[in-house]
Amino acid sequence: MTFTAEKVSPDIVIVRGAGTLDMVSALELRAIIAAAISRGDCRIAMDLSGIDDVDWSGLGALVSCLTRARRAGGDLRIAEPSDAVVLGLHRSKLERVFEVFDSADGAYRE
Repeated sequence: MTFTAEKVSPDIVIVRGAGTLDMVSALELRAIIAAAISRGDCRIAMDLSGIDDVDWSGLGALVSCLTRARRAGGDLRIAEPSDAVVLGLHRSKLERVFEVFDSADGAYRE
């Protein structure tokens, strides 16, 4: 699993993931999000188009990161979710918790 983070405005960062979002990669995701928030990048767009599989630990990490972002006065929005992510969100009923967008650039377009 690989993650990249790209700052696109003073407080917005796009985090892109590729591979499997599971218990191991969830730790890396939490660390990347924590680092972004500590730099003041509290509005996060998660581009999940490259995720080929997600398990319960991965979904739990997304919820944890969302909570952390909101506590810092921001938000975490999902962009371009892969079919695996859409299925995981649906099965876990988390589709009601996350805002989902067609593109990472559009997640914070106002």
